Amino acid sequence: MSLELDLRDLARDIALEAGELARTRRAEGVRVAASKSTLADIVTDADREVEALIRSRIAQERPGDGFLGEESDATAGETGVTWVVDPIDGTVNYAQGIPAYAVSIAAVRGGTTFDAWQAIAGVVRAPAFGETFLAAAGEGSAVETMDGSAPLRVSEEWPAGALIGTGFGYDPRTHAGDNATVQRVMPLARDVRRIGAAALDLAYVAAGRLDGFFERGLKPWDIAAGALLVAEAGGSVAELPADDFGRRMTVAGHQHLVDRIAERVTAE
Repeated sequence: MSLELDLRDLARDIALEAGELARTRRAEGVRVAASKSTLADIVTDADREVEALIRSRIAQERPGDGFLGEESDATAGETGVTWVVDPIDGTVNYAQGIPAYAVSIAAVRGGTTFDAWQAIAGVVRAPAFGETFLAAAGEGSAVETMDGSAPLRVSEEWPAGALIGTGFGYDPRTHAGDNATVQRVMPLARDVRRIGAAALDLAYVAAGRLDGFFERGLKPWDIAAGALLVAEAGGSVAELPADDFGRRMTVAGHQHLVDRIAERVTAE
């Protein structure tokens, strides 16, 4: 088996275990441990516990690899492979009891930012929905459920307008600009969805459930696995220049739709 498939399968196994831990802790009750960039940007004890589990499992199986997680210090590796991890993407949903959250695990080479790395494998596990989205470079992407596995493919036509996902930053200073961006994109859209977990947004683009997605200010761990899912499903993910707050724009979907969204979000 190739390295890409080996890493994908390892990421799947760990994501299933991590997702079950997250689901169990959610059922027991969630305690908010701290806030990060703003009071609204929270971290729970479960975020930290799930990341610790993922990090420990990776260290057991591949002790020479690097690690970049949302909730712990980054570690440089010796193998050229770095694991980019969001233990619970959609923490606010998770804390509120909304089931739209996911474990995101990716293996990359070459750097720790989207424009610098080459993604090798990625998995997004949605524990509350019983779905596992997975991809390996050059091997396509798929979704696994209790009923089996199905390949993923981005949507290529949207005659009634595109169903587009988006998200908003936690900093209140950015809300007016984000709202204005949505207004510019609306002529392309049949409707807009705000799910609250970028890893799920990207997985849904790969599955053709969303036609496209855009959001400013995403972190490497938000997009590492999801971007590979989209690429291996025949789509494209682009990062556009930063705004006045230093937030780069991520756009995903079929290449034609990505180009059209990019034209509008960068318009004056």
